[in-house]
Amino acid sequence: MGPPEIHHAITSRGHLNPGSPGVVFDRFELGLPDLVRNVWVVRWRLDRPLTQRVLNYPALNVVVEAGPQVDGSHHTGLHGPQPHVTERTLTGTGWAVGVLFRPAATPLLTDLVDTGLLGVDVAFHDAPSTRLAAAMTGESEELRGILQEWLTPLADRVDAAGRLATSAAVIAEERADITTAAALADAVHASVRTVERVVRRHTGFTPKQLIECRRMQDAATQLYTEPDTDLSTLAADLGFTDHAHFSRRYRGVIGETPGRTRAAGRAARG
Repeated sequence: MGPPEIHHAITSRGHLNPGSPGVVFDRFELGLPDLVRNVWVVRWRLDRPLTQRVLNYPALNVVVEAGPQVDGSHHTGLHGPQPHVTERTLTGTGWAVGVLFRPAATPLLTDLVDTGLLGVDVAFHDAPSTRLAAAMTGESEELRGILQEWLTPLADRVDAAGRLATSAAVIAEERADITTAAALADAVHASVRTVERVVRRHTGFTPKQLIECRRMQDAATQLYTEPDTDLSTLAADLGFTDHAHFSRRYRGVIGETPGRTRAAGRAARG
């Protein structure tokens, strides 16, 4: 029996401060569910610098973005999963369009595997970047058509190991009752060893890290958007034995203390 078929709605838990003034953020599905989670488009016009905080999903992004000069230049990069919160400061006027891929896409985009994927940030030359940059002045349907033309042939090459890795990542993210690697393996109808191997190859994470990423995304988003959240209650809701255990794991995964996330959320509210 293969992994279960996965259906889920687009969410934005990885973006820890959505809705910032001066920034317009949109996303849409591409109709290639085995390969692409979603396409995201951001445009900004800012009077002062704005720091964006992101906890990435365990998958690759290919991003085309405006160059530092307002001359039509652009840059395309391949960005790997990052287990910690990352920050990027936006200034002036700009845009970016990105494809958030499923884990199944990893071997179709790069030769990197396992922990070599984590935090990778390299130039990417296989995307139709010039056409995408030109389409940023038009409608999203033009973007959609260019991306479908590029990515449909790749979607046809997704294999069984890739689908298993994607199923494991989606279930780890969406099912709060999955708290161990063994439970995750049962959910995708595979052995623990097999799940360990394919998940690490396609995401750089272990199955346990996938599960912790989901729990910590939930925690980080709540602490940022609701800074007065009681930590003991939050820890219990997420299945931790006590506040101290939660705080240690939070810092290990997110890269900062719960208090730092709270402070950032309060500062964002002025």
